[in-house]
Amino acid sequence: MDSLVQFLDQISGHVWGPYLLIPLLLGVGVILMVGLRFMPLLRLPHAFVVMWRGRKSHPEHKGEISPFRALMTSLAATVGTGNIVGVATAILLGGPGAVFWMWMTALFGMATKFCEATLAVKYREVTPDGKFVGGPMYYIKNGLGPKWKWMATLFAIFGMVASFGIGNMTQANSVTNSVVDIAKTQLGIIVLPEVVAVILLILSGIVLIGGVKRIGQVAGTLVPFMAIVYVLGGLVILGIHIDKVPAAFALIFESAFTGHAAVGGFAGSTLAMAIRFGVARGLFSNEAGMGSAPIAHATAIVKNPVKQGLLGMLDPFLDTIIVCSVSALVILVSGQWSTVDGKIDNAAATLTSLAFNSALPYGGLGSWLVTIGLVLFAFSTILGWCVYGERCVIYLFGHKAALPFRIVFTLVVPVGAMAKLSLVWLLSDIFNGLMAIPNLVALLLLSPVVFKLAREFFSDPKNRDE
Repeated sequence: MDSLVQFLDQISGHVWGPYLLIPLLLGVGVILMVGLRFMPLLRLPHAFVVMWRGRKSHPEHKGEISPFRALMTSLAATVGTGNIVGVATAILLGGPGAVFWMWMTALFGMATKFCEATLAVKYREVTPDGKFVGGPMYYIKNGLGPKWKWMATLFAIFGMVASFGIGNMTQANSVTNSVVDIAKTQLGIIVLPEVVAVILLILSGIVLIGGVKRIGQVAGTLVPFMAIVYVLGGLVILGIHIDKVPAAFALIFESAFTGHAAVGGFAGSTLAMAIRFGVARGLFSNEAGMGSAPIAHATAIVKNPVKQGLLGMLDPFLDTIIVCSVSALVILVSGQWSTVDGKIDNAAATLTSLAFNSALPYGGLGSWLVTIGLVLFAFSTILGWCVYGERCVIYLFGHKAALPFRIVFTLVVPVGAMAKLSLVWLLSDIFNGLMAIPNLVALLLLSPVVFKLAREFFSDPKNRDE
């Protein structure tokens, strides 16, 4: 088993290393941003207007859920433990400068997500039972033609496998560990993992068996609530320590181009490390280019693909520029990042909690805020990835496989809650990374289609102002 873990760890290192996914994901984002003439940045205010109006869908337009709920379903899977633990890992490995490079991945990732969501709606299909299905497998098949169908099938296989790992078992495990730990440290009681697993099974089943419409309803309420609570909590801390915030920003920008020398328990980092871990953690957090989010956006009740593309580009902005930035700034103003020492995995898991608790020392309120955030983020990720896995299964086996998949997906939740997941984490990282390769190829080949749609949409004054 140890040799297998080492072998998979090497594969994961190559997939997510500096010579494959990191330059590929970031490079495609840069190409698409330039091709769109920086429209995602220039039209950001307009995207928020479209999001607000997308709470209600037009009765004559086709789809399953409102544009807003499609965005929330996507964010449910995107905003996860990476926004808490992933940010801490980036800072511990790459120094404060890694945060700057996380921001860069988000800004260029907005172009990638715009293209993904636009293509997902343009090339989506309707199943015999009325489901609107789309995503990379469909815009590869319908946009690139039959000779590329093998690549669409590969994406669907990778996505189906990844949904059980990164979208299910690992998230359920995070929920269980967080609940057991907070109960022991803050309440002084012992909560059995089996109890948490059963509760999680029931809650997941109630939502997941209902399909994408019920998931969209829950995500439309849960995602805004959890994000607002976490961000407001972080902003309260930053308000208390407002005198340290300018220095934190200065530290981020200075370290982004120089690295950071060793200080306290921090081992130090180079410029290369700041870029590598900032880009890697940023991409892992906002999933721009992974091909998962467009599966959710394809369900939107919308007529023009570009309108959903505008919502798609909000994914990395809200996930990384807003939520991840709050985590990062709290960690930096607390000073805890330079005192934590030990194994990176263990240190990262506790750093954000230590930072919030030390900066908001009111009866362990900071720890409660982080724990509740982790639980809700992880649970919402399970909901979002159920949609992703189901759509991949529908592509591979037909629409009748949807309900059996949701049942199996639900039953796997308690397994992940109680299992040791070192092997599952490695497999999840590998298959999650492999999803990106066929998707990125398709985005580059279909980019002229997106550029044309965007030009046509914004050349019409009615579309610009609506």
